[in-house]
Amino acid sequence: MTTLTQTEGTPAPTGADPFLSVRDLYVRFSTEDGIVKAVDGLSFDLERGKTLGIVGESGSGKSVTNLSVLGLHNPQSTEIRGEIVLDGQELTGAPEKTLEGLRGNKMAMIFQDPLTALSPYYTVGRQIAEPFIKHTGVSRREGRLRAIEMLTKVGIPQPKLRVDDYPHQFSGGMRQRAMIAMALICNPSLLIADEPTTALDVTVQAQILDLLKDLQQEFGSAIIFITHDLGVIANMADDILVMYGGRAIERGSVKEILTTPQHPYTWGLLSSMPRLSSDIDVPLHPIPGTPPSLLNPPSGCPFHPRCAFTDKVDGNRCSGERPALPAGRSAACHLTAEQKQSIFIESIQPRLG
Repeated sequence: MTTLTQTEGTPAPTGADPFLSVRDLYVRFSTEDGIVKAVDGLSFDLERGKTLGIVGESGSGKSVTNLSVLGLHNPQSTEIRGEIVLDGQELTGAPEKTLEGLRGNKMAMIFQDPLTALSPYYTVGRQIAEPFIKHTGVSRREGRLRAIEMLTKVGIPQPKLRVDDYPHQFSGGMRQRAMIAMALICNPSLLIADEPTTALDVTVQAQILDLLKDLQQEFGSAIIFITHDLGVIANMADDILVMYGGRAIERGSVKEILTTPQHPYTWGLLSSMPRLSSDIDVPLHPIPGTPPSLLNPPSGCPFHPRCAFTDKVDGNRCSGERPALPAGRSAACHLTAEQKQSIFIESIQPRLG
């Protein structure tokens, strides 16, 4: 099972070292309007061969976190504090040459939009082969053969012909497969998939998910799967980390999060999803309000301005005190365990069916 931890000055758990360990990560961006607090004290661990799903609305810090792991932020406008350790190697503050040796080789990323991530000036095959040539030193001919092999592996028809096509000659699903081929060409130990099924039809979406599972089994990669779609993550991840306002607010196994969620924000995410078993006339229950400004995030619990249950907490704890996320299966919320169970059974569970 994937081990997840959210700590605030808490030491890492004992036992075998995880393959990827993130501890007390803070990411700040300098802008003309002020400092954007994109990630605010995030910690988690990921083991080899496991998949961690990170879910949350846009702006919750999902992609920023994982771009920090790869060292892709502009150091001139970004402040990063905390520890990011990959297979025993500290990445925070590591020289760019060190990170270049790891990116595309030991760790790789499938970006959200393959149309903008792929260059229109070079063939798909050349772009797929580039990291393999760089990290192994093989010739361009050998790199091209390896690109054809990867295009075959990800299900591109006629790969010997399509390897010389340009991105605009590929459909959306094929471009996404090409991005997966590029990310996996060096058999990375860590694969970060940033909403790889966004804007794809459900048939292609299912094929992409099955492909990632098959390739994970073949290469034994650890996967971080970033999405806002809990339906997708249900079939992909071993564990889920729910993020909101740059913080982790709930964690647990897929089964725990989907069947017994503990945080009001997670309740909202699940309640807003359509279900096959529901009557078509039954309305969805969207989360009221808008995500918080990361220039001026709310005090206390970041979700309290949108939460319908703050009146059940004594005093002004929701707005004045930041709830901790204890070790193990937990949620960062001031509601008691009894209150969570009561609210879930009486109000939330009937919506979920």
